[in-house]
Amino acid sequence: MVTAVVIPIICLYFFLITRKEMKINDSKWLASAEVRKEAVLTGEIKSITQEKQRFYYHRYVLVYELTLQTETKLIKAKKICPIKNNSITDTFSIGEVLRIYGCWEGNRFHFHEYQVLQKESKKGD
Repeated sequence: MVTAVVIPIICLYFFLITRKEMKINDSKWLASAEVRKEAVLTGEIKSITQEKQRFYYHRYVLVYELTLQTETKLIKAKKICPIKNNSITDTFSIGEVLRIYGCWEGNRFHFHEYQVLQKESKKGD
């Protein structure tokens, strides 16, 4: 008689904990694309790496790692996009000049918003 009452209570308890944890991780998954706009970088893309990573169970993120040549040095920039059913992937190509808006996290520049600039033609003297 006791097990007929206790087992459903235990199952309901674990169901509620799991549902709460899924809501928290879903909000973290959606927030992974949000980046503070503290700095601006402009540079030419030298290399591109695109990778699909698991975030939490059935949630995935698309990680772009770009190497940008600025006026002074090479900088590694990272963009994280949650993969949704209706999401459109960004296309970057080597040689494009970008202006990216984001913040520094360690020695990498983390960004979400970017602008493609026209490549300036160099005139020879």
